[in-house]
Amino acid sequence: MSHDHDHGSATTNRKKLAWAFGITATILITEVIGAFLTNSLALLVDAAHMLTDSTGLLLALTAATLVMRKPTAKRTWGFRRAEVLSATLQSTLLLGVGVYALIDGVRRLFEPTEISGGGLLVFGIIGLLGNVASMLILASGKDDNLNMRAAFLEVVNDALGSVAVIISAIVISTTGWMQADSIAAMLIAALIIPRALKLLGETTHILLESTPKGLDLEDVRAHLTAHPMVLAVHDLHASQIASNLPILSAHVVVEDEAFHTGAAATLLGELQSCVAEHFEVSIEHSTFQIESHSHQAPEHERHD
Repeated sequence: MSHDHDHGSATTNRKKLAWAFGITATILITEVIGAFLTNSLALLVDAAHMLTDSTGLLLALTAATLVMRKPTAKRTWGFRRAEVLSATLQSTLLLGVGVYALIDGVRRLFEPTEISGGGLLVFGIIGLLGNVASMLILASGKDDNLNMRAAFLEVVNDALGSVAVIISAIVISTTGWMQADSIAAMLIAALIIPRALKLLGETTHILLESTPKGLDLEDVRAHLTAHPMVLAVHDLHASQIASNLPILSAHVVVEDEAFHTGAAATLLGELQSCVAEHFEVSIEHSTFQIESHSHQAPEHERHD
């Protein structure tokens, strides 16, 4: 049932990403034309942002398609990690655009160029309408995984960027102050950089196979050793394959008689239920190696 639900959710998300990609690619072409017609840095930066977002959404769409493939003997988790790789690439692209916008925005503060405020306003409104449409499409799936979250985040940043472009266009049209375009570009950068860094940190956390956030391994160890049959727990590891897919493994030491009475087999099920139900982070994929107290693994093979 869970697999069917995940498959249905992936299919729905793929359709949403396809629509968002089509809208964003259309806005990109429009903004590139507008940037050359109006000579606006803010619009050009937003167009560059749209280029990375179009690429990012294409990556997200590809990842959403790959995730639907079933596991094989060669890839036992299938392509579940594709969404993490996609989100990493998207956040890296966003960071690059943000840094460029910040640097060039500062330069243009001191070297302002002539900009068509009226034309800038028209293209800014077109961009905002398209971004809002993409936001509405992606909103319901943004919490499903990192891939969808990254895609939604990109569209939100685009919308905020379009708002900045519209405000700068109004200021330029009413006051003639051309530096408003540079400030808008830097504002877009200020919106992009922190979010890109946060998302990059989250994806890197998974790629480095760090312990899932919200899971304290010392609490897990203490809870497992509190079981009356458990003498000790070692080689305890936890990581994440992808969003909502944490895994855990451990060696559990028990008295020798547990193997003679058959209690060890019962213990395995209890430990698996424990890590799946007791902690805030539910771990449904766990592997436990039950060891007898008399079994002593070589020191170089054991890790706390």
